[in-house]
Amino acid sequence: MAKNFHEKEQTLRDIATLGAALNESGALNGPAPVKSLRLGVDFGYKKELRHLQIELVKFQQWVRHKGLRVVVVFEGRDAAGKGGAIKRITECLNPRTCRVVALTAPTEREKSQWYFQRYVAHLSGAGEIVFFDRSWYNRAGVEHVMGFCTEAEYMEFLHTCPQFERMLVCSGIHWKLSPMDLESRRRWVDYSRAKDEMFAHTDIKQAPWYVVNADNKKCARRNVISHLLSMIPYADLTPEPITLPPADRRNYIRPPIADQTFAPEIYKPPPKSKRLNVAD
Repeated sequence: MAKNFHEKEQTLRDIATLGAALNESGALNGPAPVKSLRLGVDFGYKKELRHLQIELVKFQQWVRHKGLRVVVVFEGRDAAGKGGAIKRITECLNPRTCRVVALTAPTEREKSQWYFQRYVAHLSGAGEIVFFDRSWYNRAGVEHVMGFCTEAEYMEFLHTCPQFERMLVCSGIHWKLSPMDLESRRRWVDYSRAKDEMFAHTDIKQAPWYVVNADNKKCARRNVISHLLSMIPYADLTPEPITLPPADRRNYIRPPIADQTFAPEIYKPPPKSKRLNVAD
């Protein structure tokens, strides 16, 4: 993370050795790496975002087609851009095979379980992509800094987390991305030290950390999506254009509108002669 609270970073983690996906024949990599581009000069945000979101749809289709299991973990301070990045990634994806996990504070029963247990239940199945908006790394960050866990629990996490993630990688799961409120500002240095300690213990070869500069949210979102697409090879499975069958032209009489209950039409389109070219 940054050294002062005027700067924000998004830590991006990918716990993917990519497993079998790297060996799939016919797979194509995502967008090729490019030199640094300047927002508003070399590319337009909306146009480039649309292009990347189209690639994300192709990526999701490939994951589903090959039965891959993808988990993306976002960690970081508040206002680092986690939510915005996740929203831009998922807003055009099919929610049937893509979901966001944002768990609340653990219940008393969950507190008595193995620490990673509540997260395991949300891991992806074949053909699924799961995004964790904060994850088990709460223990290395907020829980440790705010005193919500004991020192023994914290040290156990640092020791067992790499083992847990190696098991996930070996099982074929691909994945890790990352970018509190007023109290987190007051404890900025404590959070920075906790991040450094977390990196020292969990930045392993099988699951390295990547850091994305998130001072400019628009650039950060593009960089996150571009990086995600580059981590797992995928091919374009866009189907061939289809020919629509003839429309059903049989006679049909609609029941009286007065017999149905409609929602109030508070918003109505303007007359065609008065329509304005106003962006949504």
